[in-house]
Amino acid sequence: MNKGQDERRQYFRIEDSLSLSYQTVPLDEVPACVERLEKELDSHFTVVSSLAAVTQEMMGILHKIEASRPEIAAYLKSLDKKIDILGRAFLAQTTELFIQPAQEVNLSATGISFCVDEQLSEGTILELKILLMPSYTGILSFAEVIGCDPVETEVSEQRYHLRTTFTHIRERDRDVLIQHVIQRQGAQIRQAREQLDQDGE
Repeated sequence: MNKGQDERRQYFRIEDSLSLSYQTVPLDEVPACVERLEKELDSHFTVVSSLAAVTQEMMGILHKIEASRPEIAAYLKSLDKKIDILGRAFLAQTTELFIQPAQEVNLSATGISFCVDEQLSEGTILELKILLMPSYTGILSFAEVIGCDPVETEVSEQRYHLRTTFTHIRERDRDVLIQHVIQRQGAQIRQAREQLDQDGE
């Protein structure tokens, strides 16, 4: 995949359902938070995304092995599934997002928008924890608020549509996010085609 293709894929946007949480970060604390994210060992929350990134890096080699030694490739895939299961079990014990209800979002590799109960000012920096479904891959990133507009609801509580752009995300996490967006987009296109076929019968 060339650079141009990668850049275009980063701008794919999808409607998705996932679990997330956020907290505001004072501007003077942002550099230290970003440095900590880059330099620290993987946190409990990001362990599955790190495993997914390693799996993606292995795919090229695995395809070569599969062509000449399919039994070895099958064994390696089974090991990868075992590790993934362990990673999810570990994540389930270390984050509340695992049992938190999913919410509707608009997602791309460059930002995310979703509804919140409070109004946040443009330029506010957020620490975002995103749990992708159904892989249960946790991604930790920092994002800037670029818009927060009131939305009408059927209940009395005021809600806001929050739009953000990622200001810092680890490259391997962005790669995982790009693959997630592409896979979800493909699944949504297939579902739409199947629905059209059913309607046409």
